[in-house]
Amino acid sequence: MHLIYTTLLVLLSLLGTVRAAASDTLGPSKTDYVNYATNFTRVLNDKWFDAKSGLWDGMWWQSANILTTMADLASVNPDFNDTANFVFKSVFTAALATNGGTWLNGYYDDEGWWAMAFIKVWNKDPAHVNSINNELFIDVAASLGNRAEKQANWFLNAGLLTKNNTFHDGLHLATCTAEGPIFSYNQGVILGALVELSKLTGNSSWLDHAAKTANATIRTLVDHNGIFTETGEYPTHGTTVGQFKGVFARNLAYLQSVRGDESYVALLTKSADSIWEHDRDENGFLGPDWQGPIYGISAAAQGSALDCLIAAAAVSA
Repeated sequence: MHLIYTTLLVLLSLLGTVRAAASDTLGPSKTDYVNYATNFTRVLNDKWFDAKSGLWDGMWWQSANILTTMADLASVNPDFNDTANFVFKSVFTAALATNGGTWLNGYYDDEGWWAMAFIKVWNKDPAHVNSINNELFIDVAASLGNRAEKQANWFLNAGLLTKNNTFHDGLHLATCTAEGPIFSYNQGVILGALVELSKLTGNSSWLDHAAKTANATIRTLVDHNGIFTETGEYPTHGTTVGQFKGVFARNLAYLQSVRGDESYVALLTKSADSIWEHDRDENGFLGPDWQGPIYGISAAAQGSALDCLIAAAAVSA
């Protein structure tokens, strides 16, 4: 009897070892990525969020981008909703006051980041259902939708695309020639835009354009270990460049949700795993280079790495 009992213990021990090995082989799960992101978000907010100003580390458009990160985390972790709602309300009132009672500052891109953030977090308890409210919404949205398609057609043919299907940072006004680095966020935002445009028009060719840019970016900005990197050397272009990669990761997850590609999943999960293994410290801070080692911590770098972890959660089972 003792021999049988001992044998059972050995078998159970071996089974546990096999299960553990299988778990290690499979890598982190969706739940793991969600937990990582939730814990690192707490560090971000504790260290850098100022409820009085409604901003993270005093940054303007970058705070709008982080607000979108908060909304994405709430979408994969309902337990984060209470914290997210507190942050949303604080930002909506305090950031507005900080900027003199307006969301405008003369920069179209800054204003666009705020617009995208509030589209993500908007919610209102309806007290009435009125015709005029709905009619005006339809009118405004349809007008913007029509302009979006015209703008996309112009943009894709404006000379900003490289032969590799990535986007330069801008056009030189005097010569109309493309100039500037191939920043990752320029490759990311267009992915989300084309996904929305495809939904608006029912035209899947917009997704074809998005896939070309996504695939080209992966060929261009991924290192030999499969980890996403950045053209601009951090911190040469300022701390905000540390936030760029997260914008691409977020939008690549959006594209993956409508046009699945295993290479997108591999990039997001490998990069997220590298953040966890090589780009964090004992206090929960995350750095700008996802390959590690950690250095140059900032709210921008923290938010960017969070985008990658949340994106990995979104594409994982």
